[in-house]
Amino acid sequence: MTTPDDLSVLRTSPFSDAVAKLEELLLQGRRAFLIGAGCSKCAGLPLTAELTDLAIGSEQLDETSKAILKAIRNEFKAATTSNIEDYLSELVDLLAIAERRADRGASPGQVGVGGKPYSNSQLREAAEQIKRSISKAIEKRVEIETHREFVRAVHRSARPGKVTPGSVVDYLVLNYDTVVEEALAIERVVFSDGIDGGVTGWWNPETFGRPDLAARVFKLHGSVDWCEIANDPLPRRIGQKLQIQDMQDRRILIWPASTKYREAQLDPFVQLGGFARNVMRPDRGSQQVLVICGYSFSDAHINIEIDRALRQSSGDLTVIAFSGENEPVGQLMKWNQAVEIQEQVLIFTRRGFFHGATEHRASQDLPWWKFENFVRLLGGER
Repeated sequence: MTTPDDLSVLRTSPFSDAVAKLEELLLQGRRAFLIGAGCSKCAGLPLTAELTDLAIGSEQLDETSKAILKAIRNEFKAATTSNIEDYLSELVDLLAIAERRADRGASPGQVGVGGKPYSNSQLREAAEQIKRSISKAIEKRVEIETHREFVRAVHRSARPGKVTPGSVVDYLVLNYDTVVEEALAIERVVFSDGIDGGVTGWWNPETFGRPDLAARVFKLHGSVDWCEIANDPLPRRIGQKLQIQDMQDRRILIWPASTKYREAQLDPFVQLGGFARNVMRPDRGSQQVLVICGYSFSDAHINIEIDRALRQSSGDLTVIAFSGENEPVGQLMKWNQAVEIQEQVLIFTRRGFFHGATEHRASQDLPWWKFENFVRLLGGER
């Protein structure tokens, strides 16, 4: 068993003051958590870079899919932070072109990838195989005690049947795994992830409006236990042991990878994006705190949504971000330097605390950037 990190440095000023500010903010207004892959590492699941290597080397890929993926990856070689989601997005874009050409009878009806032509059916199968390889890498035994502690700390004042207006906690989850939902269920926190039913269920976003909820889980990139069946673009959850006629093609519904035109109200990813935008835009005069954990800020779409929400909130949205970098870089640096919103963004890095003009640097690692240590702080440990 790994020895827990020493938190004693966080009991010294000025870092103890930053922890106190964190506690104060989490007691104000509504709370939401944006959860990235780093939060699942302690459960034994791969980080995005590790998932990329596992997917690329997966036995789920046939030779054609491997060739397509290799060609796409080669085009991203100059981008050192590229990952399997970037490759899948590129493949989906190529598939959209191929399907449009096929639908219109254009010539040629194929799309070139790495100098070789591929049909829409080959590209579609490659996308499905990549998703299956991702699923295979994630579907494993996991240890979720840290997530249970997280849920207990966040919901310690909630009791079944005692949910008060404004107390619902929102989880914006970028991961495909189900550790957040499983931890909520084990701790008996009433929640909705948009799937109605049980082990086998169907997509019903109206469940997000249930009055008895203590939490809502928005899987912005889909979920490893969601599938899409023929003639229905909306997610289903179907027990793996079920053998149902006409449901053998259970395409895993992770990442927006269906390129055929669908009306917005029938696209689960569009619906989930709309819910996320509403979460980050509190009613005027109310306060919303968004805590960002385990996220590398590599998703431009997510960054844009947060940026817009900050700028449109009139100060009512506060972002608390944890980063494994020594100081704010990339998107976090931009927010920290943007005079109009910098006071709304608190940044806890490996080597410092940054909040507008306030800057406290450390000569040693500050363990708060790790999800498991944030959970310990959230639970009251010092």
